[in-house]
Amino acid sequence: MRYMVTYDLMETIRNTNQWMGASALALASYPAFSMFPNPALGWMAAWGEVTERTFSRMVMKPDWNIPPFVGSNGTDRLVSIEKVVERDFGDLVHFRVQGRSVPKRKVMLVAPMSGHYATLLRSTVISLLPDCDVYITDWHNARDIPVSAGKFDIEDYTLYLVDFMKHLGPDTHVIAVCQPAPLTLAATAYLAEEDPSAQPSTLTLIGGPIDPSAAPTEVTDFGHSVTMGQLEEFMCQRVGFKYAGVGRRVYPGLLQLASFISMNGETHANAFQDQITRVAQGLAHEHDKHNKFYDEYLAVMDMTAEFYLSTVDRIFKNGEIASNSFTVKGKHVDIGKITSVAVKTVEGSKDDISAPGQCIAALDLLTGLPDDKKASHVEDGAGHYGIFAGRSWRNNIRPLVLDFIDDNEKETPPGYRKKKAANKNAAA
Repeated sequence: MRYMVTYDLMETIRNTNQWMGASALALASYPAFSMFPNPALGWMAAWGEVTERTFSRMVMKPDWNIPPFVGSNGTDRLVSIEKVVERDFGDLVHFRVQGRSVPKRKVMLVAPMSGHYATLLRSTVISLLPDCDVYITDWHNARDIPVSAGKFDIEDYTLYLVDFMKHLGPDTHVIAVCQPAPLTLAATAYLAEEDPSAQPSTLTLIGGPIDPSAAPTEVTDFGHSVTMGQLEEFMCQRVGFKYAGVGRRVYPGLLQLASFISMNGETHANAFQDQITRVAQGLAHEHDKHNKFYDEYLAVMDMTAEFYLSTVDRIFKNGEIASNSFTVKGKHVDIGKITSVAVKTVEGSKDDISAPGQCIAALDLLTGLPDDKKASHVEDGAGHYGIFAGRSWRNNIRPLVLDFIDDNEKETPPGYRKKKAANKNAAA
């Protein structure tokens, strides 16, 4: 599996399916066939349309498409996107709201590097913009990064977060979603010892595998059932000649997508069958619920092989964060050194990726942090996606997170509500 020909073969299969869908759509839509109406042609065109769209999305990075929102004075606020820190493997991106004069909560969203682009958090960004000055980590597709840029593993990822936090300053509120939660916790602990004045004000960890063994799932079971040699042999490939990262060892996004889909194969199969039916009956449209979800879900990116392998080995197999034994460049990162950053964990009761118990484990590691700076929340009925997007996030979790930020703001800017007592740890 560790060869360019395997990578190119996967791309050929994807490209062939896209071509078949486009060909079926073009053939069934040929104008001359309208003289002899046939329902089979309508279904053929519908299958072709859905198939072409599905396979074409797998190699496209989605646009942010952040819409304007109405400001406090009733005027539209346009949002522009600018890179404030540019690095080889990822940038720090700022969503600048034009015309905003009153300071807002400075929030840094740490997007996961787990196969999807940072745009997976688009709805999270949109929900926070009216009340926050939002920044996000925008990770790059490994297939587009030349080999000359060097390696990128979980230690490099952690140091990227350290640099981003230093750039934004101590009045920043960090929100880490899913995969980066343990490494964001480690980055904060790194700053606590190396540069305490650069630590963020608050840290919110949403659905992250701080201690994967606390509540096993299919993801953790897979991590323990295979050896590192098997993962390296069967899951890692070298980028083919089509991309700038030719020769770089990666864990392909297409393999990650296949893993995601296999976890709920029947659900996805039914969703695509239903969409083909809706297209054939003229009930589908460009921005319907199916397309909005799968345009993002199917857009996958490659991870560097060293990042993927070190994540499985050190976070899931050896539990270095859970046991507080994580090191960066040979230096132990002691999570107990965090003494002033308020920390909140958020979990979903129906999360089948990072089950309840995995994320809240962070609070036990914070031995140097007072209980009045710890908080936790379990959202009843919410799955993994729901705890950072959708109704559960908008109606319940987002207000709690903003309250937590305000309760622990070091310097309250104008326009904030009056500060109240700090949140208590619900698990204490």
